[in-house]
Amino acid sequence: MTFTLATWNINSVRLREALVCRLMRDEAPDVLCLQECKSPVEKIPMEQFRALGYEHVVARGQKGYNGVAIFSKMPIEEVRAGDYAGLGHARHIAGRLANGVTVHNFYVPAGGDVPDRAVNEKFGQKLDFLTHMRDDFAANRPARAILVGDLNIAPREDDVWNHKALLKIVSHTPIEVEHLAQVMAAGDWVDVTRQDIPEGRLYSWWSYRSPDWDTADKGRRLDHVWATPDIAPAARGSRILRAVRGWEQPSDHAPVFATFDL
Repeated sequence: MTFTLATWNINSVRLREALVCRLMRDEAPDVLCLQECKSPVEKIPMEQFRALGYEHVVARGQKGYNGVAIFSKMPIEEVRAGDYAGLGHARHIAGRLANGVTVHNFYVPAGGDVPDRAVNEKFGQKLDFLTHMRDDFAANRPARAILVGDLNIAPREDDVWNHKALLKIVSHTPIEVEHLAQVMAAGDWVDVTRQDIPEGRLYSWWSYRSPDWDTADKGRRLDHVWATPDIAPAARGSRILRAVRGWEQPSDHAPVFATFDL
């Protein structure tokens, strides 16, 4: 069975309903994972998505903030919605597809502006969230699983536009990169995107603050697709759909795709 999965921080699913529909029509991934939906589940525009073939959904919502959802053309059942670091935020949902693959959809806290938990509570929450993820996967080793989402960390030097300039900027600090590496090691996760595209600069996010984001190209790879070793070799065709960042009233993130032959 071959299926394509996409992950996208949509930055309000209701505000950008038309963009989600456009991606569903134009690219038609079998599974679409959204983060930062900013909507209670009951107010997500399900009818429009179902009309495009996405009849199955698991989601966790929150008014105005956070929110994660998995839309699928194939049956999916919710298996978990974790409250990492006890924040009470809608930042994780997991569903098991009809082919037996579990999909974890995460929205890791951004962490605020100052990379010091002593003066920035949000940065501490981010580190605690990642630590909880690490401990969870260490205690419950995943199998036949895919982890996707806006992890809000660009781990590699070529995942950012300027490594040295961003070493003290939240999302690329050494302590965040180390915490993410610990999460990856705990679950024995494989970075599918970099498995397919091992070299070169690669970004999935460009700030709204840049007046000409495309020309300046000061991006970061904050959005990820991982898989467990038992299915990672079946992944192929990874890509970041950069053009979506240029759509009208876009999210500041672009969707990331991977195809699995299982």
